[in-house]
Amino acid sequence: MKRILLFLALLAEVLPSAAQTKLNAAGATFPNPIYSKWFSTYHQMHPDVEINYQSIGSGGGIAQLKAGTVDFGASDMPLDDTKVKQMPMPFLQLPTVLGSVVPAYNVPEVKTEIKFTGEILSGIYLGTIGKWNDKLIAAANPGVSLPDRPIIVVHRSDGSGTTFVFTDYLSKVSPDWKGRVGSNTSVSWPVGMGAKGNEGVAGMIRGMEGAIGYVELIYALQNKITYGPIKNSAGNFVKASLESTTAAAAGAKMPGPSDFRVSITNAAGKDAYPISTFTYLLIPTQWKDQNKGKIVTDFLQWMLNEGQSMTTQLSYAPLPDAVKEMEKAALKSIR
Repeated sequence: MKRILLFLALLAEVLPSAAQTKLNAAGATFPNPIYSKWFSTYHQMHPDVEINYQSIGSGGGIAQLKAGTVDFGASDMPLDDTKVKQMPMPFLQLPTVLGSVVPAYNVPEVKTEIKFTGEILSGIYLGTIGKWNDKLIAAANPGVSLPDRPIIVVHRSDGSGTTFVFTDYLSKVSPDWKGRVGSNTSVSWPVGMGAKGNEGVAGMIRGMEGAIGYVELIYALQNKITYGPIKNSAGNFVKASLESTTAAAAGAKMPGPSDFRVSITNAAGKDAYPISTFTYLLIPTQWKDQNKGKIVTDFLQWMLNEGQSMTTQLSYAPLPDAVKEMEKAALKSIR
């Protein structure tokens, strides 16, 4: 009897692990806080499913999906037609949430928020603005006592969708930036020092007085780093928030019924925050393991419904209803 009981106990331990389905994913650090929340909650609902996500940057996620070392990827930069053709499998680029990139800084002498314009941000990252009391910064901040302190410029060192979003914005507002640097997940930075991930950039800003860097909003909030409003295309200084990020997506038009690649940086609208973006999951449409394909489809359906209600807790904006309905239709192509 003891042997039988021991056998049954061992069997009870082995069976759940044998039935466990593990999915591996990698990519953008920008949405990592909400993805961690989603994957954890989904696992609690479905103990037999585990989704392991590596927050390594959009460039790494694209590369790992291309190499076939992950089941799906994540990127803040939608892949253009050339990059899509280089991938070994058909896939969907599905928006998951809306987020915003903020100019976060550490200037302890200034107790009020520092306002920024596209000209100021491009000048800082081009190296033509080198001190916090530069005349352009002073002009945007009348009455603010700015220190005669060098600006320490921080940027991403890894391939990053956050970098793409930031440089996409700079390319729209600064012809000089567009001509000299351009936009991509990795660029040749004229000045500054690099850090890995949104986490690394936030940590470097916190640790160095005089520093400025660009991070996703939740990383500035979690690390208690000051960030300033930016002058938008309507001429208003707007700070990143759920409302201003949502306003940036108000006029977004998707290219096609299953093509969700759209840029909403420097969007029109008096309340629109100018460095806003969708972030994407890169989901193969053909699965050799049909069980995994069914699980991914079920997760995505849940994400587009119940999952969207969790976004505001982590300072992301939920998807517009029209985009959610388009995505639900696109999920039918997953086999």
